[in-house]
Amino acid sequence: MAAVVEAGHAASKQKTEAHQTKQEFLAVFEKLRDELLEDSILAGQPESSKDWLRKMLDYNVPHGKLNRGMAVLDVLLAARGGDVTEKEREAANVLGWCIELLQAYFLVADDIMDSSLTRRGQPCWYRQPHVGMVAINDGIILESCIYRLLKLHFRAHPAYVHLLELFHDTTHRTAHGQLLDTTTAPPGGVDLARYTEATYLRIVTYKTAFYTIYLPVACGLALAGVTDEASLALAEDLSVRMGCYFQIQDDVLDAFGEPEVIGKVGTDIQDSKCSWLVVRALAVASAEQREAIKANYGRDDAEAVEAVKAVYRELDLPAAFAAYEQESYDGLVQAIEGQDKFPPAVFMGILAKIYKRTK
Repeated sequence: MAAVVEAGHAASKQKTEAHQTKQEFLAVFEKLRDELLEDSILAGQPESSKDWLRKMLDYNVPHGKLNRGMAVLDVLLAARGGDVTEKEREAANVLGWCIELLQAYFLVADDIMDSSLTRRGQPCWYRQPHVGMVAINDGIILESCIYRLLKLHFRAHPAYVHLLELFHDTTHRTAHGQLLDTTTAPPGGVDLARYTEATYLRIVTYKTAFYTIYLPVACGLALAGVTDEASLALAEDLSVRMGCYFQIQDDVLDAFGEPEVIGKVGTDIQDSKCSWLVVRALAVASAEQREAIKANYGRDDAEAVEAVKAVYRELDLPAAFAAYEQESYDGLVQAIEGQDKFPPAVFMGILAKIYKRTK
């Protein structure tokens, strides 16, 4: 009984600490937002423009789980064994918000391209009556804010150029992943031959893995002073593996997650996305099941969507994913614990947050 009580206290303490960390992170956003609003480069802009910028930033940036942004500090703490100054802590959180700005930019653009309805439990920004296609320019502004903050906070930092290249390279890779994603499933028809495992893995590596996992890891390591190529190559390899696992989770949640939990209405089937589920289904489907997918995939119709999901269930893909998830987790744990470049906590903290996630 005493052990149960102690475990309960430990869980409660951990939850409280996580809440405090998130509140600390959110407080930094407010400071950075105000810096952007008062940026000298915008001197002379009318108040209406500043008001738009404030509303746009507040609507699109400080929402969601914020795991990407907060991971920078987690990585720095793990790499340094907890020995971090307040100045370094703040620097990590600034970089974290640069990542969240990049995420917001990608999501605003992605929602327009996919004609999505909701994002993070609210209507997509472009669907706001007063916004529409102005959201395209807002996305450009979101990205430009990253480089203003990097200049304001890191211009004198020895890792400044490295950080600039890191964000530019990540954006470049992600954009090419998005290009492959959208051109693999162009409007007007579904070509099942395009949905191969090789194509899928290339999409998720470039579109998701680099900015979701590697970018926060690399930012934290940069602040920790890690610069040798062998360590960064290992970090990239582990991050890409973890990022692919993360995106496969996303694909399954898109089809089978509850919208009120995941914060959006899944549209991968309607958008004829090259997802893990359809790639896996086509690899094992019978001729009849393949025809059902061909007849219904890519149709924005509730019955068609359900027909595709019915095939997924017939093939027991939720169970196949559960087996894949456990295998991926076990393999990652073995790889993380088997390397000697970083403390395992650098990666185990991130892995613990995404393992068996439901949103």
